[in-house]
Amino acid sequence: MSVAAEPRQVTQANAARRPADVEMARVLGTTPFSMALDDSGAGVAHWKHEPLHDVVEPMNHHVIMAYNGSVQRMERRSGRSVAIGTFRPGVVIIIPEGSSSRWDIPKPVDVVQLYLPHTTLKRVADESHSATSTELLERTAHPDPITSRLLLSAADVLEGNEALDMLFRQQLTDLLATRLLAAHSGSPITLQSARGGLAPKTLLRAIERLRSDGDADVSLAALASEADLSRFHFCRAFKESTGLSPHAWLRQYRLDQAMNMLRDTDASIVSIAAELGYASQTAFAAAFRKLTGETPRDWRRRMR
Repeated sequence: MSVAAEPRQVTQANAARRPADVEMARVLGTTPFSMALDDSGAGVAHWKHEPLHDVVEPMNHHVIMAYNGSVQRMERRSGRSVAIGTFRPGVVIIIPEGSSSRWDIPKPVDVVQLYLPHTTLKRVADESHSATSTELLERTAHPDPITSRLLLSAADVLEGNEALDMLFRQQLTDLLATRLLAAHSGSPITLQSARGGLAPKTLLRAIERLRSDGDADVSLAALASEADLSRFHFCRAFKESTGLSPHAWLRQYRLDQAMNMLRDTDASIVSIAAELGYASQTAFAAAFRKLTGETPRDWRRRMR
């Protein structure tokens, strides 16, 4: 297993680089198992693809991968540098924006990828007041079970609910950016422990926004702006105050709403799913079962 950092190879100007999802679709020759991106092309994709023997061209995102398949050897060439590593659960691969390398992977691959704009990495570095460098190191099958576990969790958490999924992706991206700065940058940072939560009135305003049934913006940017904090410090202070991240708090609140409606009304499960913002009854049922161990219909029958 290669644990040393390999040199970053920048081979093209930014203007000529492809978005990460476009380049990955080209080189992998398939469509993702699942994908959730924002307007900038940042987000998470789950790929299952065949053996790969090709060059990954420069991209305008950092690409961080967590491997989820059987153990296999692989080779990565960047210029004159050759890295031979072993893909196994618990390792990560990092392709910094603008770098190019040839990959030779002999077996099928199951991998979850994060597409991270450099602007997001720099914002997190500025908000943490700890980073002196935002240059990511190339990594090839590098052992990092923390980053791997965080990224692999993304494949299972998206629930088909726009507000919940947006909050989850934003929190995950910021958390992973913080982790990358701490463990995979040219000048690793040391984060200070959280100090105090939100003021009571600020916490109340944040909760009122999360509880809103209208079109209130529940993005991290909106929540943090109303609290007059950066996204980085808002998330840490909110969790200090409530014991939950904003995403986990909203997910629990939506679950409580669902339970009340199932128990106290005769509304159909389809209408409950729609009222709570789920894309379909199937998505709502899957999310409900993940948290309770029962389908909405079975839970309603048991409670009555």
